[in-house]
Amino acid sequence: MGKLYLVPTPIGNLDDMTFRAIKVLKEVDLILAEDTRNSGKLLKHFEIATHMQSHHMHNEHKTVENIVKRLQTGENIALISDAGTPAISDPGFLLTRACVENGVEVECLPGATAFVPALVNSGLPNDKFVFEGFLPDKKGRQTRYLALADETRTMILYVSPHKLVKTLAEFIQYFGADRQVSVSRELSKLHEETVRGTAEEVLKHFEAKPPKGEIVVIVGGKSVK
Repeated sequence: MGKLYLVPTPIGNLDDMTFRAIKVLKEVDLILAEDTRNSGKLLKHFEIATHMQSHHMHNEHKTVENIVKRLQTGENIALISDAGTPAISDPGFLLTRACVENGVEVECLPGATAFVPALVNSGLPNDKFVFEGFLPDKKGRQTRYLALADETRTMILYVSPHKLVKTLAEFIQYFGADRQVSVSRELSKLHEETVRGTAEEVLKHFEAKPPKGEIVVIVGGKSVK
């Protein structure tokens, strides 16, 4: 019986790649990559010659069964996403579940994921928090906001740059203009930036300076009086 390795990859700075991650990727029989072209650059940088196969949200339902069979015959396989830890708003859950159900060992290496540094450097409480990922685009978005309006834990969201201004305006609508917000973008990259303040203050900042790059938003929970 083989093993599935979930291997985190850098979210920006290649120096964040761990020695162990490189070792595993060199030793496994196959690497499943969200985008083989993107991951090819990473593997080339670290001189990893292991064969790659595409595994993404559009084909994972069709490929899971065959991958599990290969693991059951003794192959060791690693799964990587374009950046960060697999299955965190990226493919990985379906394959992991299938492996668990079929008695295949799964091991997740510790490593990069965008929301941890964004949460820790936000200055907002991080003893208790809830990860929301991407909010629904249209259907269910208002319902989700209404549910989150009374959430007392710090909230973590992923937001596309072209939707950030709209999202911050929605925070004001549903959470109030004075709700504390921290927006981190381009974490670990050259133009890394974190903007903190009330929802209103942060909205004004990004209205004047349209955001670019990968974005993580941290929202303070509702105050308990």
